[in-house]
Amino acid sequence: MTGTTLFDRRMLEALVCPVTQAGLAYDADRQELISKQARLAFPIRDGIPIMLVSEAREL
Repeated sequence: MTGTTLFDRRMLEALVCPVTQAGLAYDADRQELISKQARLAFPIRDGIPIMLVSEAREL
């Protein structure tokens, strides 16, 4: 792959929000996983989701 590693969408099925345990939505443009219930966006860096609340962006 060139430059950036793409997020494996199959991983999305196994991941849940660490706050609510609810499913996540994938935002390909921003490279984030969105927890609508917690109103948090977790970044994806080099293809790896960072599922730490301290790293999440508030929506």
